[in-house]
Amino acid sequence: MRPREDRIIAAAPAPEIASAAALEFTLPMSEPTLDVLRHSAAHLMAAAVCELYPGAEYAIGPSIEDGFYYDFLLPGGARLSDDDLPAIEGRMRAIQRRDPAYVREELDRETALRDFRARGQRFKVELIEKIPEGDVISCYRTGEFFDLCRGPHVTSAGGIPAFQLLHTAGAYWHGDERQPMLQRIYGTAWASQADLDSYLERLELARQRDHRRIGRQLDLFSLSDELGGGLVLWHPRGAVVREVMEDDWRREHRRRGYQLVYTPHLAREHLWEVSGHLGFFADEMYGAMEVEGERYRIKPMSCPFHILIYKSRPRSYRELPLRMAELASVYRFQRSGTLHGLLRVRGITQDDAHIFCTEEQAEQEVGAVLDMARDMMARYGFTDLDVDLSTKPAKAAGEDRMWQLAEAALERAARARDLKFKVSPGEGAFYGPKIDIHIRDAMGRRWQCTTVQFDFNEPERFGLEYIGADGAPHRPIMVHRALFGSMERFFGVLLEHYGGALPLWLSPEQVRMVTVSDDQLPYADAVAAQLEEAGIRTGRPRSGERMQAQIRDGELAKVPYLAVVGRREIEAGQVNLRDARRGGQTVLQVQEVIARLRAEAGPS
Repeated sequence: MRPREDRIIAAAPAPEIASAAALEFTLPMSEPTLDVLRHSAAHLMAAAVCELYPGAEYAIGPSIEDGFYYDFLLPGGARLSDDDLPAIEGRMRAIQRRDPAYVREELDRETALRDFRARGQRFKVELIEKIPEGDVISCYRTGEFFDLCRGPHVTSAGGIPAFQLLHTAGAYWHGDERQPMLQRIYGTAWASQADLDSYLERLELARQRDHRRIGRQLDLFSLSDELGGGLVLWHPRGAVVREVMEDDWRREHRRRGYQLVYTPHLAREHLWEVSGHLGFFADEMYGAMEVEGERYRIKPMSCPFHILIYKSRPRSYRELPLRMAELASVYRFQRSGTLHGLLRVRGITQDDAHIFCTEEQAEQEVGAVLDMARDMMARYGFTDLDVDLSTKPAKAAGEDRMWQLAEAALERAARARDLKFKVSPGEGAFYGPKIDIHIRDAMGRRWQCTTVQFDFNEPERFGLEYIGADGAPHRPIMVHRALFGSMERFFGVLLEHYGGALPLWLSPEQVRMVTVSDDQLPYADAVAAQLEEAGIRTGRPRSGERMQAQIRDGELAKVPYLAVVGRREIEAGQVNLRDARRGGQTVLQVQEVIARLRAEAGPS
C-alpha cells in the first residue's frame, strides 16, 4: 500500500460546510503536517492497545516535538514494559493494512457523555464534563476505536508513512500522585522511512551522549537518593567547570554594566504574599518553617529580593537603568517522576538578573540582553538561535498601553538583530510579554535557555518608584532576565552537545602530563608547575603506570591534550604535545605549549 504522504483531513472551518463534514486538501510535508501525522499515529496506537487489551481506558494522546504519546489504564492492573512494544507496533501495522478511515463526528454533550460512559472511558467523561456548555464536542472514529478529539487527522491509517514506538513510562493522571498511575507509550512518526531512520540515529547518538552517563564516566557530578531527588552534588572536576562558567558569567556582566548582588536563601512568608508568589506559585514552593513565631519560606526565585534592594533607598532617573545580577540558589518542588539528571532538578542555580529602567530605555535594554545572549551562546558553541515572542493573554495585569510598549520593544529589538522569531499570541505570562531564546544542540534538539520577561505586576505590588527629571514620582519598568536558565540544566545540555569533550577553555583538565617511565616524574612535575602557574589546568602522572595506560586514561577522561615526556624531551627541555581529539603530535618548548593552549582557549 503506497502511503498518502501529502493528504490530511481537517475539521470543517467554514459554517456553510455541514457540521459532520470534513475538508480534504493537499499540503507540503511541513511541521504542521508532521503534527497531524503524529497525532494520527497516537490514535492508531490507541486502537492497537484497545484491541490487544480489551477494556483498556485511554486518557490523552497528543503530538509532541518529534513524536507522540498516549496514556492508558490497563484492565486488571496490567503493566506495560518496553518488551510489549513490538506486539503493539505489530498490531498497529495490522490495523494500518486494513486502512480504516479517520471519520469526524460531532456530538451534543449528553450524547457524548452517554457514549463514553457506556465504553467505560472515565477519563474522557471527565474531559467532556469540563467542556463549556454549547461548545462543539468533536470525536474521531478509526475502525472500532472512538476518541474525543478536535483533530485534524490523516484521511486514513494508510496516510501515516513511517512510525515506531520508542519506550514506556508511568504518568499520573493530571500529574497528580493522588490520581491513577497511567501507562504512557511514546512513539514517533515521520514523513518518510528515511526521515524516521535519521531520527532514530539521532536518538542513539543522544543515548550515547546522555549527560548522566557522561557525568559518571568523567566524575563530574552525582545525585543521591540519600540526599534527596533533584539535588546535585558537584564533584571536584565538575566544580572546576562550574567555576570557569561562573567566572566568565561574572566578567561578562560587569563588562556590560550589571551590579552583582547576593541574597538570602529564605524570607518571611509575608514577602511572598506581597510579591504574589504564594498565590500563584505555591505548588512549587516548599512548605513553611516557623522561626520565633513567624513563618518563613525557602526562595523559589530572586525577584522580591532584588526589588527590596531597589527599594532600600529613594531612586532617581539618573540611576536608571539599574541592572542587578545574581547566581542565585533557588529551590522549587518538582514531582519525582519529572526529575531528570541535571535537566530537571529541585535545587537550581539560576543566572538571574533584573533590570529597572524608564519606558524610554526599555527597547535599548531588551536589545542589550539579546546581544549578550547571542554573544555568550556563541562562546559556548551555540549559534543557531530561535526566538519566541509571547504576547498578552486574555487575563493580564497592567495597562494596555504598557503591554503595547513592551511588545513593540521586544519585536523591534529582535528585528534589529535579524533574529528569526515567531509570535505566540496570548502565550505571555499574566504579568508581561516575553521573549524566549532556544538553542539547537549537535543533535538538532531545541533547548529553551534565555528569557527576557517584562513584569507589570511586582512593581505595582511593591510600589516601586523613581523621581523623574520633572521632580515627580514614576513607576519603573521591570525586566526579568536569565541567560542560561540554570547552571545545572545548561551544563547538562553542554555535556550532551559536546559528548563530554568540552572545549579547551571549559575542560576541567586541559592538559595531562604523561611519562614514559617513573624516571621522568620529577621533570613532569616541574613542567606541570609551569603550566599551572600560567593558568593552564594540568593533570599529573602517578608512579607505576605504563605510558600507554596513562594515554588511554587521558583519552577516556576526554582531556584535550596529553604532554608526553621521556628521556629525549628532558634532554631538550621539551614535551611531546599530543592532540587527543584531532590527532597529531608536536614537540614543543614549554613556553610554546603555554602560548598554544592560551591561544586556543581564548581570553579568560
